[in-house]
Amino acid sequence: MVAPPAWQTWPVIDRRERLQAARLYLVCDDQPDAFLDQALRGGVDIVQLRLKHAPDATVVRAAERFARLCDEHGALFILNDRPDLAAEVGADGVHVGQDDGGVDRARALVGAERLVGLSTHTPAQVVEADGVDYIGVGPVYETPTKPGRPAVGLALVRHAGMRARVPFFAIGGIDAATVAGVRVAGARRIAVVRALTEAEDPLRAARELRAAIQSEPDRSEVRLGAA
Repeated sequence: MVAPPAWQTWPVIDRRERLQAARLYLVCDDQPDAFLDQALRGGVDIVQLRLKHAPDATVVRAAERFARLCDEHGALFILNDRPDLAAEVGADGVHVGQDDGGVDRARALVGAERLVGLSTHTPAQVVEADGVDYIGVGPVYETPTKPGRPAVGLALVRHAGMRARVPFFAIGGIDAATVAGVRVAGARRIAVVRALTEAEDPLRAARELRAAIQSEPDRSEVRLGAA
């Protein structure tokens, strides 16, 4: 008899405990196994697959592969904006935006056992994030991955640090040069895209980012960026 994948036997509380312990979150499109292996070995705790306009079959193929690799490394796997496919592909949860159909719909589709994350861009959205397990806060800095969306600056990170009711991940233009600033502003978790997908050495880059978000930065030397 073939044993089920580990994700099918993890208890509900384990997903949320692992979320609480998470520090480094990677958001990416379809990437090769070699890249994912390096990023995960470098310390990525959560991987989100973001294929906004791909056909279902393409999303399923990539997601099943991502889920397997995350499972092998003990990382959580999140599917972007497709709560209808989360269970089928073995995702630990789903992430939705403010305009992606709503948290209630996502929760109804994935159930209580899976995670639901939500993007937030304003103080009100941070405080009013109900029915979710975590939120993304940003974009902290301007980033080409979110064209047309202005940077929210560090003020929203500070607000989330004081008012967020669930774990939050600062996101948007965060890299080795800016991570200390978001750490000083109150973030204990970060989500990144290009800092890893464009890194020459994803394993090293992930290790450096994880070390930075876990350490106490020198406040006199950090780049604070927009207030």
